[in-house]
This record gives sequence, structure tokens and C-alpha cells, in this order.
Amino acid sequence: MTSAGTRRIAWIMNDSTLRPHASPPVPEGAIPAATLVIMRPSDHGGPDEILMVKRATNMAFAAGALVFPGGRIDPDDYLVAERHGFAPHDPEGAARVAALRETIEETGLAVGWDGLRDREIAAVRRALLGGTLLSDILASRDERIALDALVPFARWCPNFKEARTFDTRFYAVPAPTHGHELTVEEAEHSQIFWASAHATLAMAERGEASVIFPTRRNLERLAQRTDFEDFARHAGEYPIELITPWIEDRGGRPYLCIPEGLGYPVTSEAFERARRS
Repeated sequence: MTSAGTRRIAWIMNDSTLRPHASPPVPEGAIPAATLVIMRPSDHGGPDEILMVKRATNMAFAAGALVFPGGRIDPDDYLVAERHGFAPHDPEGAARVAALRETIEETGLAVGWDGLRDREIAAVRRALLGGTLLSDILASRDERIALDALVPFARWCPNFKEARTFDTRFYAVPAPTHGHELTVEEAEHSQIFWASAHATLAMAERGEASVIFPTRRNLERLAQRTDFEDFARHAGEYPIELITPWIEDRGGRPYLCIPEGLGYPVTSEAFERARRS
């Protein structure tokens, strides 16, 4: 519950009756989506590196910001998930498919697809970007993708009036071995790189990069762990609940907040700072 000295501000939220620590409902019209945190050992020792992409500056959502690969769930993702043993219309299965599909479309990295050779990835990527369905590609190759390789660890649905509302499931996975250069899909992104969570947060602190509120909170969470195995153990220690940030007035200053107890070391940030990011 909100303390007596802290007044909840609801004017910016679509659902002004939402209690901060209640499990919120999925907002009407929220777009189902998925994102993938891909981790690899650093060549220089230290914490694992994470694959980051920079959104193009002309995008309607998170323009110019650093994000993890991912995107909205397509209808075909449900069919692929069903063919891999998930129930029809299961959003969990479809989100796992979307996370892998969007990653190969956006970066050229084929996660969870052992049968796809480096020399074949470019052609499959072109086909997906050209509108060929993943279900058709997998059927024509008589192959499956490893949906169980993904470790779920969060679900975010920021619900502010001035932004699109995405109901995004977060997954982590170790990077597959690959020998080809990763490149961005230029219609949506302008840069791709590997960096530790600490390094990416430092870039944001120096003003060299823009990082939106959910990405910052998840980078802070990732920065607590050393490698994928360590993070996977950490993820299993916390429940996955829908996170819909809210705003509180603390001493006359608005703060953007998320619930305690979900594995995040930082659960609030001054609203002006969050908006600038």
C-alpha cells in the first residue's frame, strides 16, 4: 500500500483505480509482444555481454533508444507454437516464437535453431522480412526451434496515455555459436553491439545513449549477475507478474515506480529523469 506521506498520482495512467501492489489486469488494446536478452561470455573476462540494438530515430515507439531484440507477436507465431506442443492460442508459446523470429529478423542471429547454418541465415532472414511465414519455412525444412531454451523472467505492460501499450514478455537465452557478422534491419534499427549491462548503463549515465524505463530496470537487474547461468538461477527465484509502472508524489516530486519483490534492485525513479531517458 502507498504510505500516508506518499500520494498516488493517477492522472497519467489509463486506469486510475489500479492499486500499486495489486496484480494489474492487461490493459484493453495492449499489443502482445516479446523481447529476448541474449547473453555471451566476454572475450575480456568479467560479466556476460548482452546483444543490444538501437531503435531508428523515426520509429513511433522508443525512437533512438537502446533495446533488446524483439517485437510484437504475429498470428503465425501461435501456429508455430501449437506445432511445438503448446495449446492453441497460448500467448506464452507464441511469445517464445516471436522472440526468436524477431531476433533473426532484426539481427541475423538464429537463436534456438540448430539446423540453420550460417550460410543459410541470410536467405531465411530475407524470406521472413519479405513476408514468408515462419511456419512455412520450418515445414519446408522439416525442422523445429528450441522454444524451451528460453528462460522467462519478466512481463511488462507500461500503460501511459501518450505511448503505445505493449504487453511484453521477457526471456533470456545464451547466445548460439555463430561465425557471421550480425547486422541490423535498417527499417527499424541503426546500430547493433554487444556490451555488459554495466557498460550499457554507463553509456546512458554519460548521456551517450537513451534507455527507456523498462530497459533500464532490466539492465540493472541483469547487472547483478555474472553470466547466463547465474541470471537463470536468479530468475527462477522470483515470480513473474505483470508490471505496470505507476506514478507517486514523494515530497512534491513525482516518481515512476514498480512493485517490490520481483527481482529488481531499483524500483523507482524520478519521473523527469525517466522521461528524459
